[in-house]
Amino acid sequence: MTTRILLADDHALVRRGVRLILDSEPDLTVVAEAGDGAEAIALAQTERPDLAILDIAMPRLTGLQAARELSRQQPGLRILILTMYDNEQYFFEALKVGANGYVLKSVADRDLVEACRAAVRDEPFLYPGAINALIRTYLERTARGESLPARAITEREEEILKLVAEGHSSKEIARLLFISVKTVERHRANLLQKLGLKDRLELTRYAIRAGLIEP
Repeated sequence: MTTRILLADDHALVRRGVRLILDSEPDLTVVAEAGDGAEAIALAQTERPDLAILDIAMPRLTGLQAARELSRQQPGLRILILTMYDNEQYFFEALKVGANGYVLKSVADRDLVEACRAAVRDEPFLYPGAINALIRTYLERTARGESLPARAITEREEEILKLVAEGHSSKEIARLLFISVKTVERHRANLLQKLGLKDRLELTRYAIRAGLIEP
């Protein structure tokens, strides 16, 4: 399937260059262009794109403000921030408002296509400097004794995820964990919802990436 993209940047020349990069890929196509954040929100409502690529510094509404509103209006919409700012504050704010990735314009020709595909898979895309910033923040928080973010899934859900990925049926999992089949099914449903996955195959892929099972 082709990913339908909304591109928002207040510089027409930048939009043209980015569009050339994206439209040259068989699985990506730009269906709408906006010159500011407010226009991006309006176009997203009419065009219903799969992915929005937003510049930060735009008139009327910034890319971050637009991302916050788009995340509220269309929770299934994937969002990338495309910016010239290699700035930790902007980066962390982008994560807060629901962006899937943060791409620097200086390396867009190298990173943007990969970032788009990662976003469609609902995977984060971070440039190397952003990864360093995350690690530094993590170390600073632990050094100050601050609590770390909660686990994405509970320990029980992790147990069930591993067993599902290993091919066990709900009945087998219930027997192994001494719980009811209904409880197993409820945990499976919670896992799919929390992780944004669709079926056993995607759960298995997630378990492999998480190191719960070997490929």
